[in-house]
Amino acid sequence: MKNAFVFLATGFEEIETLGTVDLLRRGGIHVTMVSIMDTCEVIGTHNISVNADSLFKDVDFSLADALIIPGGIPGSNHLNDYVPLKELILQKEKEGVILAAICAGPMVLGGLGLLNGKKATCFPFFEPTMTGATPTGNGVEQDGNIITCKGPGFVFDFGLLIVRNLRGEETVNEVAAAVLAPGY
Repeated sequence: MKNAFVFLATGFEEIETLGTVDLLRRGGIHVTMVSIMDTCEVIGTHNISVNADSLFKDVDFSLADALIIPGGIPGSNHLNDYVPLKELILQKEKEGVILAAICAGPMVLGGLGLLNGKKATCFPFFEPTMTGATPTGNGVEQDGNIITCKGPGFVFDFGLLIVRNLRGEETVNEVAAAVLAPGY
């Protein structure tokens, strides 16, 4: 079974996070929601409380197939400031793990230099934080093992692209049909 980890911090964007988790789980991917806070209960940017599955310090990331960074402010800023997450991302990038970020989340990858020379997208206001990237303005963009997304309106495309990378075309078509995803 493929394993994906979605990182939560106070002020995460709920649609981006939960929509992605839902699509991946429907696709048979084991998803762990990981809090970088001191508690598993994390409050989103629109005051929706979510219970993460685990605290960062308690997770074994050795079998990670994907690391997912949701947007939301100040959630993305908290993720960007969390050194253990940044160290994990750099380690997993060397292993070719899928690194996916949506909305403001690509700032984390840009700050680590992982977007240098790559096509990427994010919420337009945050394009300057995608250091070294070629911003495309597309809803979703994949360049190598990095997947970026413009924002919550593209969560179906984002989640389904991750499913496609981890489980293949047949599974993505099944999930898209089950949720009546537009364009599939």
